[in-house]
Amino acid sequence: MQRDIIITAASVGAEKAGRTTGRLFALSVLAGAFVSLGGALSIILGQGVSPGAGPGVQKLLSAIAFPVGLFLIVSFGADLFTGNNALLIPALHSQKIGKFDVVKNWTMVWIGNFIGALLFTVLFVTLSGIFDAEPYHTAVCNIAQTKVELAPHVIFLRGIGANWCVCLAVWLALGAKTLGGKALACWIPVAAFVALGYEHCIANMFFIPCGMLAGADVNVGQLGVNLALSTAGNIVGGAFMVGHLFHRLYGRQ
Repeated sequence: MQRDIIITAASVGAEKAGRTTGRLFALSVLAGAFVSLGGALSIILGQGVSPGAGPGVQKLLSAIAFPVGLFLIVSFGADLFTGNNALLIPALHSQKIGKFDVVKNWTMVWIGNFIGALLFTVLFVTLSGIFDAEPYHTAVCNIAQTKVELAPHVIFLRGIGANWCVCLAVWLALGAKTLGGKALACWIPVAAFVALGYEHCIANMFFIPCGMLAGADVNVGQLGVNLALSTAGNIVGGAFMVGHLFHRLYGRQ
């Protein structure tokens, strides 16, 4: 099974790297919006329970809600930067694509994801007013401020953990043959990273700007630092701990 997944990943990675600029951009924007949809739902469910229920209940509900974004991405073939961190590495090792193709894809997809996340945040959260009422308004501000106040090494390490989980989910989904199997593959690892509080750069493209627009005491510089560090950690967690490692373990048999 592992060998089959490696072959599939190499094929999918090569296809993603070969997409036209317009198609890649559109699918990247869509992926950013899907992640933001999951993020918004996780706040509504997780922060909507009574504080007396305990932090574990809040984390559980948020964790159950958030993976809907990755499920939609996998189902519709959208381009997620963090998922592509792992998918393009087997294609690179198999010499289906070159290093420039990887850098070009990751750069374009990252930008497209950011645009999609911002569009969703402005149109379907801020202007729609879904977080205007309490406890959501205070919660989204607190989430943004908490994320930018983390120590740099903490953001980086949590970024590794986040994309390790996300790319394991993508890997499992490649091996699933049914829609239900793909849903389960997406839900379990991603719910784990959300409950553990790891840092996912594309999710933070939603959470932090959303808090900023709600009035959180966060500036653009703090947003940039968080995204830079979480992106670096995500690359390590996805490209090296999943794409490279699994190719070394199973791709050379």
